[in-house]
Amino acid sequence: MKAFIIAAPHSGSGKTTVTLGILEILKRRGFVVAPFKVGPDFIDGGYHRAVTGRPSINLDGWMCGPDFVRETFARHTKNADVAVIEGVMGLFDGIGGNSDEGSTAQIAKLLGVPVILVVDARGQARSLAALVKGFSEFDPDVRLAGVILNHVGSAAHAGVLREAIRSSCPGVEIVGSIGRQQEILLPSRHLGLVTVDENPLSPYYLHNLARLVGGGVDLDLLLRLAESTRAQPAMAPVVSVEARVPIAVARDSAFCFVYEDNLRLLREAGAELETFSPINDSRLPEDAAGLYLPGGYPELFAEPLAANFAMKNAVRAAIEQGMPVYAECGGFIYLTRGVLEPEGLAPRRRTGSSGVRHFVGIYPVTTKMLPQRKALGYREITTTAETVLGPAGMQARGHEFHYSEMEGMPPEVGQAYRVSRRGEDMGSEGYLRHNCLASYVHLHFGSNPAMAAAFVESCRKFPRRT
Repeated sequence: MKAFIIAAPHSGSGKTTVTLGILEILKRRGFVVAPFKVGPDFIDGGYHRAVTGRPSINLDGWMCGPDFVRETFARHTKNADVAVIEGVMGLFDGIGGNSDEGSTAQIAKLLGVPVILVVDARGQARSLAALVKGFSEFDPDVRLAGVILNHVGSAAHAGVLREAIRSSCPGVEIVGSIGRQQEILLPSRHLGLVTVDENPLSPYYLHNLARLVGGGVDLDLLLRLAESTRAQPAMAPVVSVEARVPIAVARDSAFCFVYEDNLRLLREAGAELETFSPINDSRLPEDAAGLYLPGGYPELFAEPLAANFAMKNAVRAAIEQGMPVYAECGGFIYLTRGVLEPEGLAPRRRTGSSGVRHFVGIYPVTTKMLPQRKALGYREITTTAETVLGPAGMQARGHEFHYSEMEGMPPEVGQAYRVSRRGEDMGSEGYLRHNCLASYVHLHFGSNPAMAAAFVESCRKFPRRT
């Protein structure tokens, strides 16, 4: 199997579009492609899945650690011809300024795969070679094998860029150059790209993307530069089918942010995952012994969520009956009284008059959407009370990113997390009601797989209807 990383000097260079183009071309040539995304982002991976038909797996050296990164990479590439890994931010950008933790460079070194740098050529000529040379020499343990010149203005512009790189960076191959074309740009908003659920990739878009990227990128050279990687097969724990516990997982356009490895670890711990739609379904899966409400954009689908009284009543009743529930970010918002959009903030899906869209109401607070970002960054949590994820004293890592805030929780709502950021205490979080745990933090169970096992065991103890 071959593998490579598509990276960039900075966000906005076009690495997602280039990655999607390469995925589409490889698929058309008959390759079985395993897509990956460096870092905590959910949205880019959704586009990877839409092109390849395979889940895109997050690789994060800070959240999950080196051993888990290597293990999950091996597991998800077992039946693939080539692995394509899309980087995060700039190549060396991670959790801080003095290490490569959480960066694309860290993943390149952990897996021993080469880097292809997508460089935005707008407004640059020979100076671009200085940038490429700096990236190629910054960390000798990172192999910068090639560059793709993006947003090139003309054939003459491409010629100058190629001449400059070849004379200054002889060890770096020029894999291709791509012109400026508006029709392949993906729409974005405050949390990054618009999700693939809201922006499905049409056959016309994919045709144009394959034409542009395929016409500018030398795929044969790219595959020659890719390192041959022998992924060691990973053995999943053997769990008796009779012992499996049905857990309902919200998956639709409003709840689309979930780490695929979280689901895998739940399955390996004995869960039988059953998906449902809080937008479209009228009830939970009948045999569910637990409920997982991932993140997403409930505020953009507030009207249909609020109008689905049957589902809201079903979720509220399950929680009040003691069903184990874990909710994160968007799932947490869904369990509040509702969402209030301020004047002047108009998401694409908003319709009707302004005001509160009423949700489940387990947590007696209202969520307000903000015009500016409220929180962004990695988080580490330590549980201070027993929860559905295990006893007090458990530690895990995750990520927080949202444009909303909630009113202060009343005293009767328990708190189960102590949250920190790079050693800095950020206070208490993780809210408890009945047997439900909800938080703004997206935990990655790869940082502590015992949490997945604990959640399955919590659900196993719940008396199901027969």
